[in-house]
Amino acid sequence: MINRRAFGLLAAGLTAGLSTLARAQGAFPDHTMRWIVGYPAGGASDTFARLIGQKISASLGQSMVTENRPGGGAVVATDTVVRSPADGYTMLHVDNGILNYNPALYTKLPFDPDKDLTGVGFIGRFPLFLVVRPDSPFNTLADYITASKRNAPTYGTPAVASPHHLAMELLKRRANFDATHVPYRGGPAAMQDLLSGAVDSVVIDCATGIPFIRENKVKTLVVLSDTRSASAPQVPTTAEAGVANAVAYGWQGMSVPHGTPAPIIAKLNEALNAAVATDDIQGRMKTLGIESAPWTPAQFNDFVAKENGVWRPLIRELGIKLDS
Repeated sequence: MINRRAFGLLAAGLTAGLSTLARAQGAFPDHTMRWIVGYPAGGASDTFARLIGQKISASLGQSMVTENRPGGGAVVATDTVVRSPADGYTMLHVDNGILNYNPALYTKLPFDPDKDLTGVGFIGRFPLFLVVRPDSPFNTLADYITASKRNAPTYGTPAVASPHHLAMELLKRRANFDATHVPYRGGPAAMQDLLSGAVDSVVIDCATGIPFIRENKVKTLVVLSDTRSASAPQVPTTAEAGVANAVAYGWQGMSVPHGTPAPIIAKLNEALNAAVATDDIQGRMKTLGIESAPWTPAQFNDFVAKENGVWRPLIRELGIKLDS
């Protein structure tokens, strides 16, 4: 038999648990939320966090404050979030670098994103294009690959270990050709050097590249996507160009500390998906060529796990380390 004291403790514990669940299902949020961004103000991550955060704030009836905590490949921002209470009030703006690349790029991290974070949802993916100057002798990816056998072309990207850099390295391995990487401080700088003749080609994301592509300021050889981009439908995919399994995107999403109650994650996911689906956000994304999808938290987590299986082995093969 359970004595009165034991029964009282059991009842108190059950009441507390039900109270926590009730708060998660009903009262959340009841104060200001924080969305931590690991990059400086003004970039694509910051811009979309602020735009979407305003929509989420209006939807949930509480302020959403966007905090920029740049530094160390977003390690500072990630550490801030994983050390925060798992209550749904602190979330992290995530991307390839934070969830897929960093565990392979850094010898030691103060956290494990696979265990310390869990997904809320997906914001969008940024198709990547291989572009050359309009006067380039390369008209197709096949031309580019053939020329590389005689003399390796140079290719610019926004940074070492960026999605652009790793996408090209994946393409090189899948198609068996060589090209020399030239890293820049951002996509615009790489594009400027392409047009001036300083590099032979650039791997650029849609947000920076689409204006150049639409205005025919560059010749676009291929999009590293599984389907053609609606913003540049004339550009063939890697598969159409004869190279299988060479698909890469930049992408953004939202995560929270592991252990955040499922009802809270579901509420945040619903608000995130609704925000991304609004006409003004969709209009901006389509103008830039960004592709979105209303994934569930489980779908987002599955996507991240599959991406880990592609990019971490490649980074280790390349021997890239950002803390050595």
